Amino acid sequence: MSYDESEVHEAMSLMEKYRAGQGGEVGEALAVVGLSSERVTREAAIRDNMIRVAHRSGASIRLLAEVSGLGRKSVTDIVSREDRPT
Repeated sequence: MSYDESEVHEAMSLMEKYRAGQGGEVGEALAVVGLSSERVTREAAIRDNMIRVAHRSGASIRLLAEVSGLGRKSVTDIVSREDRPT
């Protein structure tokens, strides 16, 4: 896999943003935490959209809760919201 200069620059900028001026191990850990948090947010949006798709296709709230590891109330809240772009 290769990356162009703009992708490398973007990644480095994000890492610096999350380092919050900290160096060494603390700065590296902060960068990983920040980048991981962004990924979790994106993945949760994808999961929620797929929960809505599965529900519209006939999956029950109980089954969706079981498969996702979420509570039935959380799944009910997700399916009641409109689809959001990922």
